[in-house]
Order: sequence, then C-alpha cells, then structure tokens
Amino acid sequence: MYFAENAVTKALPKVAKAAKDTKLKKAAEDHLEETKGQIKKLEQVFKSIGKKASGEKCDAIEGLIKEADGLMKDASGTALDAGLLAACQAIEHYEISRYGSLREWAKDLGHEEAHTLLSEILDQEKATNNKLTNLAVTTINKPATAARAA
Repeated sequence: MYFAENAVTKALPKVAKAAKDTKLKKAAEDHLEETKGQIKKLEQVFKSIGKKASGEKCDAIEGLIKEADGLMKDASGTALDAGLLAACQAIEHYEISRYGSLREWAKDLGHEEAHTLLSEILDQEKATNNKLTNLAVTTINKPATAARAA
C-alpha cells in the first residue's frame, strides 16, 4: 500500500486538472491531501513494527491508474467526469480491500499501534468512497447519462 498510495499522489493532480465538475475537482484535491497523510500513517505503521518504510511495485494500482489515464485521453465533458469518478471509486475499493486485510493481520499479529493506524486509514478510505458515491448520485452521473441518451 505504500507503493500504491505514493502512485495515487502522482495520479490525483492529473485527475483534478482533467475534471470539469468543480465538486469532482475539489474531491480529487482533498483526497490528495488525505493520501499524503495516509502515507505518513503508513510510515508510522512501519516504524511501529520495526521495519523501514518501503513498497513493492503493485500492478493492480498501476492498472487502475492506467485506466484513469486512458479516460483522460479518450473521454470529454460529462462522460469524462463520470468515468473519472468511476475510476477513482475503483481505486478506493481496491484500497478498502487491502487496508481491511492489513488491519486484521496487524491485529492477529499483536501489532496494536499498526492496527489502530490502519483502522484510521480504512475509515478514511470508506468515507472517501461514500463521498464519491454521493457525488455520482447527486451530481455527476445524471448529466452524463442525459447526454448519452440525447
């Protein structure tokens, strides 16, 4: 996840720049700041278990980011925003699954501080996903589907 979160910090500014909807742009900018904080928490996790912070290359996150990059090249207008939002949610879902597992492994291994920190990150990821879902339902998807139907 250390590799993944660092990769996400490079991708989110591109998402924010490409987004046409101001709420989606702000969501990407806000999540960038939150992700930077999550990287610091991950560094604390590593420290709490006596390891140096490092990450392994993650093909999954690279694939999800590549998908978002493709949308930025191929889509425009409301379809772009809807696609970017969906791509961001795919990343959130990936992160939620990984942090859920890491949190439970930390608990099972008796790493209480790591468990607490990973729980905090997991809660943030779930909250971000909920915000994105709300944004999709209330703002982004309706214009995109209306434009498609026209």
